[in-house]
Amino acid sequence: MSWPVLVFDIESIPDIAGLRALRGDPQESTDAQVYARWVEERKEKGQGDFMPHYLQRVLVISCVFRNAEGLRVHSFVDRDNASEAKVIQTFFNTLEKHVPQLVSWNGGGFDLPVLHYRGLRHGVVADKYWDMGDDDREFKWNNYISRYHMRHLDLMDLLAMYQPRANAPLDAMAKLCGFPGKLGMDGSQVYSAFLDGKLEEIRRYCETDVMNTYLVYCRFQKMRGGLTEAEYDQEVALVKESLGNLAPTEPHWQEYLAAWR
Repeated sequence: MSWPVLVFDIESIPDIAGLRALRGDPQESTDAQVYARWVEERKEKGQGDFMPHYLQRVLVISCVFRNAEGLRVHSFVDRDNASEAKVIQTFFNTLEKHVPQLVSWNGGGFDLPVLHYRGLRHGVVADKYWDMGDDDREFKWNNYISRYHMRHLDLMDLLAMYQPRANAPLDAMAKLCGFPGKLGMDGSQVYSAFLDGKLEEIRRYCETDVMNTYLVYCRFQKMRGGLTEAEYDQEVALVKESLGNLAPTEPHWQEYLAAWR
């Protein structure tokens, strides 16, 4: 397994301002009323209340970054309800700087399309990410965009052999591999948590999710020969040590390590 590796996960909420603009709802309608009307109309058509990708406002991008210097967990967070563009641009700037192996769980199906649409909306620049060989010939054969290339590895998609009916949830696979799995909430609860002002809880939830993804990625690397048994054990030990250093100031890592034991 070669460094650097960047594992990422996003948490998003409905873009009510965008929904309002597309629907032409009256200005006097509250956000709650606009959203409730949309949900009711969808329900009448027998459709779910999951917003389309282009109306998913990015709230948090959490990353596990691993390079030769060690392992780091970091989140880009829209803390003022006005920094979505900055959050997305900073994420792509990280890719530009390090050109890492990018890893996700269902990133090809959800996270990256959301980042594409929202980045387009905000005028985000991501030269290296979109390079498919025009600027760097190496990227013609291995880039972030093509589904069957490995520069972006969507673990869920690959393990299912690109067959949606074979997809597995991250929480289940993490727990089956002996890792903690999801803690605190799940994706369906993020919007209500946001409305309740629980941004830090959302950030912490996203970080535990991305850590689960990194650990499953390490297990995958052991399976494919990218890590020996000894190297895999060393990497797991490094994760535990790194989280132990964070635990005194970040209670979710205390909970995570306790669940792991």
